[in-house]
Amino acid sequence: MAGIKTSKASLRNKMKKVIKKIPVPERQKQSIVVVKKLFNLNEYRNAKTVSVFLSMDTEIDTEPIVRRIFEDGKQCFVPRYNRHTMQMVELHSVEDWANLPVTKWNIKQPSFEDNRRDAMDAGLDLIIVPGVAFTKKGERLGHGGGYYDIYLSTIIKKQAKSPAMVGVAFKEQIVDEIPCEETDVQIDLVLYDDK
Repeated sequence: MAGIKTSKASLRNKMKKVIKKIPVPERQKQSIVVVKKLFNLNEYRNAKTVSVFLSMDTEIDTEPIVRRIFEDGKQCFVPRYNRHTMQMVELHSVEDWANLPVTKWNIKQPSFEDNRRDAMDAGLDLIIVPGVAFTKKGERLGHGGGYYDIYLSTIIKKQAKSPAMVGVAFKEQIVDEIPCEETDVQIDLVLYDDK
């Protein structure tokens, strides 16, 4: 167990350095490709409720995804974290997104004082998942807090039909192997620029 945690921490540190080295124009180019792939998925087209993370500079840019969710008349849910938990709560509009406060990690996030509908009550059809590294078969290395693994395992148990879980990544984030524990949730699909 300690060996897996050490291996994960080592891979996480290595991948963060790899991601940082990707030039900004290349990140932008890959983001456009990945977002286009997402919009062509049946899992996206058929979804009525979509959860999407609000990206940092070192992640696939999710702003176009948020905008498109509203253009397509879907319901949009985004994460809000504190030290102990993560919820997915509803965003009402692009303006609502634009006015969200920014956390100390420089990520937009709804305030815990805002009374927003929780996706655990609404149900989700599609969850767009972040990560530091992914394998092609859907293994995922997160940022180390366990928030998404806990959330995904909870919502899978709660909903009659499991949501589609799709990772979005830069091609540099695709690795052959990720050390996994019992609590790690494998996702359905990883989108990246494979050209």
